[in-house]
Amino acid sequence: MSVSVPPLGTKVRYGRDGWLPLPHILSDTDLKKLVDRIDGISAQRRPEVVHEEGSSAVRALHGCHDFDEVCARLVRLPALVGFAEELLGGPVYVYQFKVNMKQAHEGAAWPWHQDFAFWHHEDGMAAPDAVNIAIFLNDVTDENGPLEVIPGSQHGGIFEDGTRAGQHSHDWHDHVSAKLEYTVPDDIADELAGALGVKRLTGSAGTAVAFHPSIVHSSSNNLSAERRCLLLITYNRIGNAPANPTRPAFLVGRDSTPLVAADGNSL
Repeated sequence: MSVSVPPLGTKVRYGRDGWLPLPHILSDTDLKKLVDRIDGISAQRRPEVVHEEGSSAVRALHGCHDFDEVCARLVRLPALVGFAEELLGGPVYVYQFKVNMKQAHEGAAWPWHQDFAFWHHEDGMAAPDAVNIAIFLNDVTDENGPLEVIPGSQHGGIFEDGTRAGQHSHDWHDHVSAKLEYTVPDDIADELAGALGVKRLTGSAGTAVAFHPSIVHSSSNNLSAERRCLLLITYNRIGNAPANPTRPAFLVGRDSTPLVAADGNSL
């Protein structure tokens, strides 16, 4: 499998579309090792493990790189760090690590939203000078709740819901549930989708994609008998680190020391 950093020309495509397919990062052996670790963490009772509302089904994991050595090595793989540094123009650190899990028949949708809205309003991130890298931990199909993005929507800035002005709870639990605190109103999302189209991100386990913090995206309910597990690493430019974040450290990384790439591209 290729682990090379995408050529510089891809920056133009990323800048235009707000998302970009990447080479497969992990070997089959490393992918299995990572999935086994994620399954083990999912069985634990700890604050970083979030469940679906009113259910024992795991919805998401957060900050695993801070307590698991396999996840810690993953975020330092040269193929990932090198791409993030090239795209953002300098040293980076891990701002956020999460695994969004849609359990078979139970995984609930994520409404249309922009990640940067949370990071800007809740954490004080000044600019969207960060990049999300998603790795599919299992096959993602049209039926099991794939990520959907509106290409180019990142150019519109933050799309605010005017009906909720001054009504935000600032409770981090509302940032990880199906009832998200900051969403893009349906009429705006429909208008953007009509003008720009919608790209559904599907692929086999091991597929990797990058997407912009301000791109409008969502995902549907998992209607299948197969789990959909998506691991996301957010790399932030060092100079863009929020000064005084207040959300839990497993949601907002506090260590903004420049990340040093690992020796080798395997786990």
